[in-house]
Amino acid sequence: MRRAIYPGSFDPVTNGHLDVVDRARKLFDEVIVAVAHNDQKQPLFTLDERLELLQATIGGLERVRIAPLEGLLVKFALEQQAIAVVRGLRAVSDFEFEFQMALMNRKLEGAVETIFLMPKEEYTYLSSRIVKEIARLGGDIAKFVPPSVVEAFNRKRTS
Repeated sequence: MRRAIYPGSFDPVTNGHLDVVDRARKLFDEVIVAVAHNDQKQPLFTLDERLELLQATIGGLERVRIAPLEGLLVKFALEQQAIAVVRGLRAVSDFEFEFQMALMNRKLEGAVETIFLMPKEEYTYLSSRIVKEIARLGGDIAKFVPPSVVEAFNRKRTS
């Protein structure tokens, strides 16, 4: 079985993330969407909330599994018997960081390849950070995220 890991913080999951998952499903037998905790980011949604939002949006897709990610990505990939890590590239600005990470992961574990996928053009400008900023300023995020994410933002505003 050709299995891939698609890691990210997914805070929140966007339509761009969903597009990359869909593209990865065409290339691999199974895609594990691995939700990471990033110490360098202050998440809006807890890890459990992000896992629930992903479950609500893509949990029913065939050949897709959602899992929390702790520790080294390449170690997780080996534990899951994955042959590849999938990373989305929106723009040239993403490439330098992603390239460095891919090279480091290769140094740590050469058996796990990194595959870069570009989202549809309509999602190249989209990021979780931008979605959070639009929502914080009272803008409509409905065309950028799944409905369950819009509902989650609305619940956060009223609580």
